[in-house]
Amino acid sequence: MTNTKDINSGIIIIGNEILSGRTKDTNTSTLATWLNSIGVRVEEVRVIPDIEDTIVNTVNTFRKKFNYVFTSGGIGPTHDDITSQSVSKAFNTIYGEHEDAFKILEKYYKPGEFNKGRQKMAWMPVDAKLILNPTSGAPGFYLENVFCLPGVPSILKAMLGGIQNKISGGDPILSSIINLRTVESEIAKSLSNVQKENQDIQIGSYPFFKAGKLGVSLVLRY
Repeated sequence: MTNTKDINSGIIIIGNEILSGRTKDTNTSTLATWLNSIGVRVEEVRVIPDIEDTIVNTVNTFRKKFNYVFTSGGIGPTHDDITSQSVSKAFNTIYGEHEDAFKILEKYYKPGEFNKGRQKMAWMPVDAKLILNPTSGAPGFYLENVFCLPGVPSILKAMLGGIQNKISGGDPILSSIINLRTVESEIAKSLSNVQKENQDIQIGSYPFFKAGKLGVSLVLRY
């Protein structure tokens, strides 16, 4: 199997509501956990606003830098959902009504309910491949190594199974946690020596305060 270290990814969280603090980002955790399980290392996460130039530039930077890129948010029916058209611009491809996506949505809604707003969810790069949505009908899409998913956490999570066979990962990335009743200054030197002797393992130390006592959680990823 391919070495996990050779397969990397970046996550782009898109939405003013995340940056303002109105909405809590849980999609990063969901995506990273899933990617680790299929042997794809997440090397960068970036949260950006609903601004076309920012989305275009970030997508172009990430798709050249990483094996896989995952975006979350901005593919809904409202005026500020501009991820689809921005990704089209990043790939210099046509943004328009995707025939297959339109058919899926047309079948999903009852007669008379498939209004202009909902039809907007069928607009995307016309040559994109679809990511089926078992929860709410509206599909995501992908172009080359960029996978565009919705921002609603439960819907995003439900759609991951539909793209697993599109991802070539390596061995699952495992992690272990050791909780110590100490402070970082007491173990810093020893921990540095352990890391030097075990370059294939990522070791992180994270202080915590629990039940009135200080401690340090050591997280080992390998």
